[in-house]
Amino acid sequence: MQSTHRFVRFAWKGANYWGEHEGNHVRRWSGAPYEDGQPTERSCPILDVEWLPPVVPSKIIAVGLNYAPHVAESASADAIPDEPVIFLKPSTALIATEGSIILPPNVDRVDYEGELGIVIGIGGRSISVAAALNHVWGWTIVNDVTARNLQKKDKQWTRAKGFDTFCPVGPWVQTEVDISQAKLTTRLNGEVRQQGSVDQMIFPIARLISFISGVMTLHAGDLISTGTPAGVGPLAAGDRVEVEIEGIGILVNHVKVS
Repeated sequence: MQSTHRFVRFAWKGANYWGEHEGNHVRRWSGAPYEDGQPTERSCPILDVEWLPPVVPSKIIAVGLNYAPHVAESASADAIPDEPVIFLKPSTALIATEGSIILPPNVDRVDYEGELGIVIGIGGRSISVAAALNHVWGWTIVNDVTARNLQKKDKQWTRAKGFDTFCPVGPWVQTEVDISQAKLTTRLNGEVRQQGSVDQMIFPIARLISFISGVMTLHAGDLISTGTPAGVGPLAAGDRVEVEIEGIGILVNHVKVS
């Protein structure tokens, strides 16, 4: 098995870079690793950099209702879906680890939803289930933040899930790691609120990639968020929310009002 890598994006001295997390330093890369970027001899101390979202997707495709216990707790759920439920989040919703989730005015309830993120490395259209995992570059963590009252009001999810800051991603993209049974835990102010496992998904990873690519062409760098376990709940100003996935790391964000 190849060694794992933690790929990041960061700002340093007024410029943005791709890099690889190496202990107390970040090694700069010449570009995106999935686009033939290469490591350089330059590195930066972690304390001197500002983290950026570790993805630059042409699109963010998210999956709803992909864990049976979450289907059961969802007010919109009638039954287990017979095919993946997908929607899009805008790239303007992206923020990095340690970034602030901004609560919009006149929104009654904003929820956390901890999820596994897939980052595509090789694009394609109508990808087979058998070949799907060959198109994965790496894995990350997503918080699919949702204005729950707007989701119920609108009957579709674009506005509810599309506000700026509503897609925290990070802390990095982890490659060459087995996440087939990885545990997912979401903590709010240190208290566990969500616990699940990747192998509990209704539609597994390969099926999701194949299904989505049958609808839209996937490009290298695209992000797929794979659905959340049960236990979603509201955020309030001053909260600290952490999503941890075994083998990847911990995505940490703080909550503020606009």
